[in-house]
Amino acid sequence: MPHHSLIATIVAGIGLAFVFGAIANRLRLSPLVGYLLAGVLIGPFTPGYVADQGLANQLAEIGVILLMFGVGLHFSLSELLAVRTIAVPGALGQMALVTLLGFGMAQAMGWSAGAGLVFGLALSVASTVVVLRALQERRLIDTERGKIAVGWLIVEDLAMVLALVLLPAAAGLLGGKAGADHGSMLVTWLGLQSVWAILGVTLFKVAAFVAVMMIVGRRVIPAVLHWVAHGGSRELFRLAVLAIALGVAFGSAELFGVSFALGAFFAGMILAESTLSQQAARETLPLRDAFAVLFFVSVGMLFDPMILVRNPVLVLGAFLVVVVGNAAAAFAIVKLSGRSWTTALTMSAALSQIGEFSFILTGLGVELDLLPAQGRDLVMAAALLSILANPLLFQALDRLGPWIRRREGEGTRAADRAGPAAAAGATAAAEAEEEAAHLPTSALAGHAVLVGYGRVGSLVGERLLAKGQKLLVIEERDDVVEALRARGVEAIAATAAQEGILAAANIAQARWLISAIPNPFENGILVEQGRGANPALEIIARAHSQDEVDYLQRHGADLIIVGEAEIARGMTEHIESRLEGVAEATPVPGAA
Repeated sequence: MPHHSLIATIVAGIGLAFVFGAIANRLRLSPLVGYLLAGVLIGPFTPGYVADQGLANQLAEIGVILLMFGVGLHFSLSELLAVRTIAVPGALGQMALVTLLGFGMAQAMGWSAGAGLVFGLALSVASTVVVLRALQERRLIDTERGKIAVGWLIVEDLAMVLALVLLPAAAGLLGGKAGADHGSMLVTWLGLQSVWAILGVTLFKVAAFVAVMMIVGRRVIPAVLHWVAHGGSRELFRLAVLAIALGVAFGSAELFGVSFALGAFFAGMILAESTLSQQAARETLPLRDAFAVLFFVSVGMLFDPMILVRNPVLVLGAFLVVVVGNAAAAFAIVKLSGRSWTTALTMSAALSQIGEFSFILTGLGVELDLLPAQGRDLVMAAALLSILANPLLFQALDRLGPWIRRREGEGTRAADRAGPAAAAGATAAAEAEEEAAHLPTSALAGHAVLVGYGRVGSLVGERLLAKGQKLLVIEERDDVVEALRARGVEAIAATAAQEGILAAANIAQARWLISAIPNPFENGILVEQGRGANPALEIIARAHSQDEVDYLQRHGADLIIVGEAEIARGMTEHIESRLEGVAEATPVPGAA
């Protein structure tokens, strides 16, 4: 078997990505760091085995298609519209400011205007994967901060999709070479006129593609999926989703000359309107994850780690533009919009890193001779360092939380003394999501503290309330909390990981702590904090595997319910009761 084979490249990439990704995850870092380091290890700039770069790039193209398909699949116009007043101007303003910083740094290095534009843009767009992971760990997705962050990311992603479409057409104007698909069409045009012609043709093709997708695709794609779903074959449904994602991406590139990324994004966006979108996302997630890993590995193979030694000052400059530039721009914009310090600092921490879109953009920039290879290395180094630093920023934010909340509380009281108008402004800035931090300790005693009021938690809560048990609920969704309070049930709008929330629930005098949230890591923290605050507390938690049971027991849980085990027990008990009934009804031979 040849040394550089498809199988060897996949095995080396996936295997090392797993090893380094697992190590990164153990260190509470994003697995992306591990994937990128795996690529560096099998790249041409480090000793040892060198994977086939050509094959890796082709696999990475599939990764880009599936990544962009996933972005489109999770695109929510309603979520964007809900926070449009802050997300749209905020994202565009932050990207513009940081692009200018990157452009200035490129000019100082003597690069062309085109290189400065690509370099600045690459430093301005946050990694969706990293941001969502950080928000999910803190259960902030459904809070106002989380919704603003998601809307902000959507705007950034849309801006980058547009940049990827227009960059090949504008490359000639920016000092690079025109994209291969565009330069051959208008070879008879000369000079500046040819550049504008290429841009015009590109925009026309994009408009034609969008029109076809909105008119034809919106009818055909959902209809095909519903037809396949009614056939009852899960395998065929999964295959249909992949065929749509890859087929639309390839067809859009061949027929309309637009990028794979744009075609895949529109395929996902149109599919998102279907009632089967969630099922489609679940079915394709494993393959999307696998090829996304190969994409990050292939990016790591392009990185020359010696740039950290050769140009440490330039690496530091790019890192500061990413971390300080993005954080400062986001903070200023959010504060100018009247939001709280907590929201502004959360957005600053979330957006102070770069990722997948930066890699795609710099790869295209190098291909078009716009960006020197050194620029790609600087972006890679800044990405690695910023992703490494991101958890530290969130930990610092968590530690500053009490001080920030005290400051906001003082500001609100000062606004109350200043007058009604100022008080109204301060109230809007404080935001409902920080409300739990200022709550006094509950007066309940001998009560049950129920964390999470979703599908499982609501069933538990309703049964306890029916029995007359005193109950306090901790739930992050404001609408659920308001509904519980309207029924006279004491409820706190907060996340389980929020500092001081168990103290507000008076866990020291509670009888039970019931954790109905599915995240084992959060469950472990909750159980440990509850046991530390009240050794006599009876703690009940949920789990999905024996490993999770062992983990929660080590942290102090008294009873752990495993969902699958309870389902199996219910089924077998039903059958056993029927068998016992049959045995009792069967006469014993020889009996009188």
